[in-house]
Amino acid sequence: MSISRTHAVALNGTQGVVVEVEVNVTRGATRTQILGLRDTVLSECRDRARAAAYNSGHRWPDGNVTVGLSPAWVRKEGSAFDLAVAVAALTAEGAIGQIALAGAVFLAELCLDGRLRPVRGVLPAALAARDHGLTRILVAEPNALEASQISGLEVHGMRSLAQVVALLQGTEIPDAEPLPLDTGPRTGPLRPVRPLPDMADVLGQYDARRALEVAAAGGHHLLLAGAPGAGKTLLAERLPSILPPLDESAALEVSSLHSIAGTLPWEKPLITDPPYQSVHHTCTVAGMVGGGTGRILPGAISRAHHGVLFADEIPEMQRAVLEALREPLEAGEIVIARATGTVVFPARFLLVAAMNPCPCGRAGTAGGQCTCTPDARRRYTQKLSGPFLDRIDLRLAVHPVGRAELFGALPGESSADVRDRVLEARARATHRYADRPWSTNAQIPGSALRAEFAPTPASLTDIDARYQAGTLTARGYDRLLRVAWTLADPGSD
Repeated sequence: MSISRTHAVALNGTQGVVVEVEVNVTRGATRTQILGLRDTVLSECRDRARAAAYNSGHRWPDGNVTVGLSPAWVRKEGSAFDLAVAVAALTAEGAIGQIALAGAVFLAELCLDGRLRPVRGVLPAALAARDHGLTRILVAEPNALEASQISGLEVHGMRSLAQVVALLQGTEIPDAEPLPLDTGPRTGPLRPVRPLPDMADVLGQYDARRALEVAAAGGHHLLLAGAPGAGKTLLAERLPSILPPLDESAALEVSSLHSIAGTLPWEKPLITDPPYQSVHHTCTVAGMVGGGTGRILPGAISRAHHGVLFADEIPEMQRAVLEALREPLEAGEIVIARATGTVVFPARFLLVAAMNPCPCGRAGTAGGQCTCTPDARRRYTQKLSGPFLDRIDLRLAVHPVGRAELFGALPGESSADVRDRVLEARARATHRYADRPWSTNAQIPGSALRAEFAPTPASLTDIDARYQAGTLTARGYDRLLRVAWTLADPGSD
């Protein structure tokens, strides 16, 4: 009987759990079984690992091979365990010494010919491995730059199982063909990292530019209503360029979410700019908040964490999708419950919603002749429920720019200039909320807002009257106070 041990990482949301991979070989019929709450993909690991070992010039252990993944109560999903299982099996066979595995974690999928394929979630997995006290990580070569973002880990990017075995044996590492990047675990085509669009491109639209600046300074959600072509999308795309850059903690959190989703760029595996996610009006509930039939993946709201979520044609979205947005708009996270367990993804995003003034989009435009009936207009606007609108801090009508602005207006302020004022306003808010768990005005709970940061009674006369008349809800009352604090902060006035 022989037994060997190595390590891999299981992910639950963005949290990683280090898994000990044990291989025990006993006499008996030749077979391999995997124990420890694994999914279908992981159950097929035994066949991939055995074929990869043979095609790499190594023997698979003879007899009854039992692979144990512990802790047994943690669910293990995906193909990232392939390399750890293969290395543990070859160690039990005697090809590798157990001492060579000390402090190492293995994360890669195996091809049948022994090549290593990259996997999702390497960034949060590497962070969990380091926090567990492990010191080395062996991954597929395309994942090496991603894993190297975690300090304190010795990273080895390998191309094949044969290279991994040679490294652990201390022998010369054989050459291997590199794996094309387009075979990686992506949910869409690879796109180059582009610079953020600049606010200087926006001509005119002074009220809209002001609204974007206030939204960025206080973290307030924004609704833009206007005719097609008025510039709603143009404005939303430039909002990330005036938000503060992500600090180290936020960058790791955002990058981990994109790593799990398979949208982290190969060439820039640490996202330092606020992300921007645009969702189509046909987006499903799972696409918006996350989910899936196998591994639970983050949705658009989590991929927009610490950034901007742009929902165009929002009245055309399914009612269930809009209602699913209500909780994360305030809580800053989304809880996805399945029969196999519960996953929590962070989702503190800035929502920019856009809509037309009516179904045909021509109501209120110069020279436009709306063809919608009053009933059609009412149904269109009523698609956004009162509770949903109550969570939107700023609402603005966007009008098309005139010919004089289009052809003769000077370029507007650059994003850098606007961002300087946003940073100044946020610095004031950070100082005001020192030693408290909030960093922007939009995050203050109503109880603290009214008790510790209440304006003078004389300044509340108008909104008090509206609240007493029933035209303003308690949530709306608090949101008016939050926006007022943002307007009062230096840099946003």
